[in-house]
Amino acid sequence: MNISWDQTSGILRRMNSAGMLKSTQDRLERQEETQKQVEFFEKQKENLKNVTCGSVEEIAEKLKMFQSYEEQIASVKAAYNQEQLFHVLDESTERGEKIAETVEEMEPKTPEERMEDLVEEALGIEDGGELEEITDKLEEAVEEMTEENLETVIDEAVQDSVEKAPEADTELAAASEELIENLQVPEGYMPFDVRL
Repeated sequence: MNISWDQTSGILRRMNSAGMLKSTQDRLERQEETQKQVEFFEKQKENLKNVTCGSVEEIAEKLKMFQSYEEQIASVKAAYNQEQLFHVLDESTERGEKIAETVEEMEPKTPEERMEDLVEEALGIEDGGELEEITDKLEEAVEEMTEENLETVIDEAVQDSVEKAPEADTELAAASEELIENLQVPEGYMPFDVRL
């Protein structure tokens, strides 16, 4: 199995990138990309060796292509070097932020902060404390009670509607009879249809 060291190191870098600074990961990615581009143009230069020329014009064209590849390689390397300048700045900023965070964490606590920590510890407010367990149990009990109350309210409403159904039927029948009486056709009225 033929694996070049560059490919292996790229794989290992990706595996170990979890603990790296973001700027370092970016630098490694830029480095790999630059290396791929340079290798591409180097292969193009190597391929020019296999091209045979029969005239002066073909030789001049081959020379132009060779110089073009050389210029491309130089511009890729220059771009990488320029990016490295910004990388140094990014990396130093990131390291400075991490150092500042560590210093902040290591600063001694004021008496007020120590008192707050003691109160939280005594009350069990911190994660997994007794007070948190009690509030969780209380919330569960309230939810169960509201579910039971909701069920009883729904049951009572259904029973009331079942009990009032016969009364509603008689009221509906009386109302419909009254409506029919009011809608009866007066004497001498002749219906007619108009079609257009």
